[in-house]
Amino acid sequence: MPRTARSVVSDEIYHVLNRGNGRAKVFHGEADYSQFQRLLHRAKSEHPIQILGYCIMPNHFHFVLRPRTTKALSRFMHWLTTTHVRRHHQRKRTCGHVWQGRYKSFRIESDAHLLMVLRYVERNPTRAGLVETARDWSWSSHRVRVGLDRSTLLDPIPIVLPEPWTEYVDTPLDDVDLTKIRQSVRRNLPY
Repeated sequence: MPRTARSVVSDEIYHVLNRGNGRAKVFHGEADYSQFQRLLHRAKSEHPIQILGYCIMPNHFHFVLRPRTTKALSRFMHWLTTTHVRRHHQRKRTCGHVWQGRYKSFRIESDAHLLMVLRYVERNPTRAGLVETARDWSWSSHRVRVGLDRSTLLDPIPIVLPEPWTEYVDTPLDDVDLTKIRQSVRRNLPY
């Protein structure tokens, strides 16, 4: 039986994520992160999509994306994840599922929601205890956004961010906002 088609509105913004199968580690070191980031660049050059934020974690990733057409998001994600899986298996000499399944995507409903999701995404490595500050995680849009890394991966965002952005990101989200985002992900429903 075919899967139900996702409803994607062009020029809307989506929070997109996927986890390693069984929450297993997918990225094992700098080479894995770098390769995935290169694939992101290539996927962006081949599909009409804007990348507004991202974070690549050891066992999952988060993207904040704006597809420019109704089919761009699914084609971008299909190309990115299948290309990554093929290369992953080739480099690691493995087989089987790498990702837990289809990616999840949630439409971002407002500017306040976008601000919260960008903060949540870029704060991920800090919340996980991998770094003391978001500035120290090389595999996130945060370093690009604050001018520490030069990259053409990020597109302009349609909102003004609070200053100083790093301090804002490093401050934990309150329990209400964190619960809303996590429930959205768990239930696979909009915020």
